[in-house]
Amino acid sequence: QVQLAESGGGTVQAGDSLRLSCAASGSTFSGNVFGWYRQAPGKQRELVASISSIGTTGYADSVKGRFTISRDNAKNTVYLQMNSLKPEDTAVYYCKVFRSTGDSWGQGTQVTVSS
Repeated sequence: QVQLAESGGGTVQAGDSLRLSCAASGSTFSGNVFGWYRQAPGKQRELVASISSIGTTGYADSVKGRFTISRDNAKNTVYLQMNSLKPEDTAVYYCKVFRSTGDSWGQGTQVTVSS
């Protein structure tokens, strides 16, 4: 079983930056694929960014060039650096780990961007 804990959310103004962290425990970290998702009120949860065990990354079109996902295997932590934030980035952000034995989600962290 893997436990995930997100942190770093908050309320910022448009154009500001935030860095989200996802700390993982309870299983081997380095071999797993991780993703950051977000869910805005009244909308479906969507994949924002992902990172493979070897560091290959992927992004939703809406965040390309603004968000960067990274991982620190020594700290068992995945990050999401969010720059040039927009009001439409407002959502609860979730970390997810993809595993053959079952995926796990964190509890989420709120990001609010005011115009």
